[in-house]
Amino acid sequence: MTEKHIKLGLFGFGCVGQGLYDVLNHSEGLKADIEKICVKDKNKKRKIASKYFTYDKEDILGNNKLDVIVELIDNSADAYEIVSRALSKGVNVVTANKKMLAENFESLYQLQEKNNVALIYEGSAGGSIPIVRNLEEYYDNELLSSIRGLLNGSCNYILTRMELENMDYGKALKMAQESGFAESDPWLDVAGYDTLYKLILLTVHAFGIILKPEQVLALGIQNITFDDITYAKEKGLRIKLIATAHKVGDKFRVYAMPHFVNKESDLYNVLYENNGVEVEGAYSCKQTFVGKGAGSHPTGSAVLSDISALTYQYKYGYKKLKKMEAYHKGKVDSAKFLDNDFEIKVYIRFSHKDDLKGIEVVSIEEEFKSAKTNYIVANVKFKSLFFLKGNRDSKLFVCAV
Repeated sequence: MTEKHIKLGLFGFGCVGQGLYDVLNHSEGLKADIEKICVKDKNKKRKIASKYFTYDKEDILGNNKLDVIVELIDNSADAYEIVSRALSKGVNVVTANKKMLAENFESLYQLQEKNNVALIYEGSAGGSIPIVRNLEEYYDNELLSSIRGLLNGSCNYILTRMELENMDYGKALKMAQESGFAESDPWLDVAGYDTLYKLILLTVHAFGIILKPEQVLALGIQNITFDDITYAKEKGLRIKLIATAHKVGDKFRVYAMPHFVNKESDLYNVLYENNGVEVEGAYSCKQTFVGKGAGSHPTGSAVLSDISALTYQYKYGYKKLKKMEAYHKGKVDSAKFLDNDFEIKVYIRFSHKDDLKGIEVVSIEEEFKSAKTNYIVANVKFKSLFFLKGNRDSKLFVCAV
C-alpha cells in the first residue's frame, strides 16, 4: 500500500501530547502534520507558538480536511464525545485514553464497524510496548491461555523506590508525580483502576471478550507500608501490581491486584517506570514484552506508531472478538465467561480484626500479631474482595501470594 501524507487534529497538549509533538518532529519518513491543537487553558505557557492552538473543539471536529484526530486529554467524558463524533463522521482516530475506551468499548467498536473507520490505541496500554498490535496480529490464531503484566509505570516506580531505596510511600509517590509518571490526583493509578482499564483492552484482543470496569476486581497499592516490603524481602519476593487474565476451562479469571513475585518470574526484574507483559499460548509458550510504561516520549512514540499505521490504512480486525461473535451467532454476553467464584491465597495486613469483616476467609495458613502490625496469609473467597475495590476508607493491604 502507498503511504499517504496525513493531516492531524490534536486534542490535548499535556505530557503525552507534548511527547507526540517531539517525536513527530524528529521522525524520519512519516508524512504527517499537526494542523491544529485544541486545549482548554488559555493562560498556560507552552513551548510552541500560539498560532498552532485553538480553544474551540469545533475548529478540529468541524474541519473536513483532517485525515486523523488524535485524542490525548484527561477527561474521559469529553474524550468520548470527541472520539465518537469523529468516528461517526468517518474520520480515523488515535487515542491513549484507556479509561474512556474501557468504559465505552462496546459502542466504540460498533461505531468502527458501522462507519468502516479505524480507532487505534496502542498508547493506551503498556506505554511503549507494542502489545495491542501483537495480540491482534501475531497471536490472532494462537490459543492463548494467559496474559499477565505490569501495566502501570507509576505503581512500579513507587514500589521499586520503596524496596531498593528504602523510601516511604508518600515520598516515592511525590517523586513519581514530579517525574511525570503519576497524575496530580494519583488515585486511578495507585488504586489499580488504570491497570484495570488497560487489562480490559488487552482482554478484548487476547480472548475476544468485552468486559465492563464494574465487572472486574481492581485492588491497588495505596495502603502499602514498609511492613509489607519487609515481609516480601524476607521471603525473597517483590511486590508488583499485576493485571491478570487467564483461562480456566471455558471461563476467564480477570483481575488487577498486588502480587508477590519470585526471582524466577520474568516480571521480577522489571523495575521503576518500566512495564512488562507475559503472554502464554498453547503453541508459542510464554513470551515477555518489556519497555517503558510511563513518560512523555515513550507513550508519545506509541501514539506516533499508531499514526504511522494509519498512513498505510491499518485498522484493528478484532479477530478474536469476531470469532467469538460468529461462534455464538451474535453479540457475546461476556459476563457468562467471567469467573469470580473461586478461592485465592492472599496476604492481608491489617490494624484491627474488625477490618477483615466482609472478607470470606476459608482457611488461615499464617498469622502474625504485634503492637506494630498484624497480618494473615489465608485462602479467601475471591468475590468477597470486591468490597475493597475503590474503598478509600479501607486501610487493608491485600496481596496475592
